[in-house]
Amino acid sequence: MAKGRLPDVQIPKDIRLRYDRFLSHFKGFEDLPAVRAIFGSKTKTALRRLRVEFFSSKWGYMGVSDEDGHLVVSTHYLRTGKRRDIYLDVIHELVHVRQFREGKELFPEGFNYPDAPTEIEAYKVCIAEGRRLGMTDRELFKYLKVEWMDEGELRRLARNVGVKAPPKPRGRRKR
Repeated sequence: MAKGRLPDVQIPKDIRLRYDRFLSHFKGFEDLPAVRAIFGSKTKTALRRLRVEFFSSKWGYMGVSDEDGHLVVSTHYLRTGKRRDIYLDVIHELVHVRQFREGKELFPEGFNYPDAPTEIEAYKVCIAEGRRLGMTDRELFKYLKVEWMDEGELRRLARNVGVKAPPKPRGRRKR
């Protein structure tokens, strides 16, 4: 084989992904008042049409594809995450599914994560559901915390979605 030349192999460029039906794995969501508030009278149809793609990684949680609006879910997160957090994340992502279907830009340019209108709307819905479940502001603030936001961004998101942040920890004074 000549130096610098690749062997004669085939590498696919376009792979057809296989999705499962959302309702085959996430049962009962079509009957939840929070989900019915997201999709209205089209709830059952919207969830019947929704597909989910599972991936295996220790990093990541769940999200919505900006290509076709399907749900993308980490199997590791499903195994290791807190049940209440996963539940609220599904509610959050279903708002993004509706936003996508309405033609909204899921990742609008010019906005940082805590200020993006699509994120604020989705978090407000899951925060309302968290409050219905009896979560305190402290618990909701902890739920909002993700590794891609620093403390200032976390506090800004909390303010944007109506969650009272706990007092800032006092630092030690240097003498």
